[in-house]
Amino acid sequence: MESVWQKRVTISPREMLTKNIHTKAIVIGAGMAGILTAYLLQEQGVETVVLESGRIAGGQTCNTTAKITSQHHSIYAYLTEQFGRRKAGMYAHANQKAIEDYARVIEKEKIDCQFQRCPAYLYAREEGQIEELKNEAKAAQLLGIPAEFTMETELPFAITGAVRFEEQAKFQPLKFIQRIAENLTIYENSKVVRIEDNCVFTQHGIVEGEHVVFAVHYPWQVVPGYYFLRMHQERSYVIALDISEWEKIDGMYLGIGTGGYSLRTFAEEGKQILLLGGASHRTGENGSGGRYELLRQKGREWFPESREIAHWSAQDCMPMDRIPYIGYFSSEIPNWYVATGFGKWGMTSSMAAASIIRDMIVGKEHPDEKVFAPQRFPVAALSKNFTENAIQAVKGLSKQAVSMEEFPQKCPHMGCKLEKNADENTWECPCHGSCFTEQGEQISGPAQQGFDACEK
Repeated sequence: MESVWQKRVTISPREMLTKNIHTKAIVIGAGMAGILTAYLLQEQGVETVVLESGRIAGGQTCNTTAKITSQHHSIYAYLTEQFGRRKAGMYAHANQKAIEDYARVIEKEKIDCQFQRCPAYLYAREEGQIEELKNEAKAAQLLGIPAEFTMETELPFAITGAVRFEEQAKFQPLKFIQRIAENLTIYENSKVVRIEDNCVFTQHGIVEGEHVVFAVHYPWQVVPGYYFLRMHQERSYVIALDISEWEKIDGMYLGIGTGGYSLRTFAEEGKQILLLGGASHRTGENGSGGRYELLRQKGREWFPESREIAHWSAQDCMPMDRIPYIGYFSSEIPNWYVATGFGKWGMTSSMAAASIIRDMIVGKEHPDEKVFAPQRFPVAALSKNFTENAIQAVKGLSKQAVSMEEFPQKCPHMGCKLEKNADENTWECPCHGSCFTEQGEQISGPAQQGFDACEK
């Protein structure tokens, strides 16, 4: 199912790697994080090659709602309490700066990508949620973010309160990535099959370099790094509605609580298009379906006479402590870097990751790198997430199957039983989030191959 961004932008294809080459830095993954990393490195004169297993921006980047915001749900009160004001300030600064970095690149490259400054709102609909919002507004203010508690929004339903962040932004992500990728060396359909020392092997070529950046959605290596212990994946759903008959909605909105929804609009040929998102779940937990229909019900309730023009879903890597993993892939390999675990905030996290990794490669200390360091968790501390993933696997084994076969298939990644996603007609791994077609073809990782749907 194509997103609205894919329906409107076609990025020119690149050739497959069919030779052996040498470069300074190798970036694996041509999504927003990978392309931005390569772009910023090239600005610093670092020769860089990008390897992509599919198409540029063909993974989660094309499914984003494209909010460029430092408002990541009610995170700042949480970060301040859990890690202290200094580290919470690093997170806030990195994401606020990411907004300005997008603006700088767009101005420098003269990119027509519908970049628009706008406020972002975190709203509540229940009285019991007001204190959470007020605490979030206060925490954000103390960290230097232009935030305030308010009762005024453009929403078509009643709220009990909201936190407003000023000077956030939204854009057309594929128009942006199409432009900044123009002068980068990118090889598409060049899946990495193994890495040895400083050599990255694809099916038909080898790239040798001094630095390797894993800008993939979910790192596939089990060791080192142990990223399968550090996060799980969640899927959320989006419908695009033509709401041209309604008053203009400039802001971006996200509700707190289980009934919270995401709303943001963009203009197209005189029309106002709304992206209504939500209904998220952990992968492997949508056997009954109904997620799109839930969004459609809300669309009809809030915007009668609106017209659906597209629907799609996105999948996000959720880190243990809500902070992405950006920096050294493992303390064992000093020239490998990683950018993953962005939660539902891929746009600002991608820019923050690109900035941090650029500085690390050129030998410059980044002021915010410590809060994102993957090494903040010793392996022993990952046992909690391992236990939770094991519980998901046992649940998959104990359920009566709701799959396209009489019983579930096994994920080729680590053997967890797969579950059906009834809305997408796909198989999902409840442990680590790999996704497959009905026929067993791999859609997304960490699994690196499909499975034989005929095997029992």
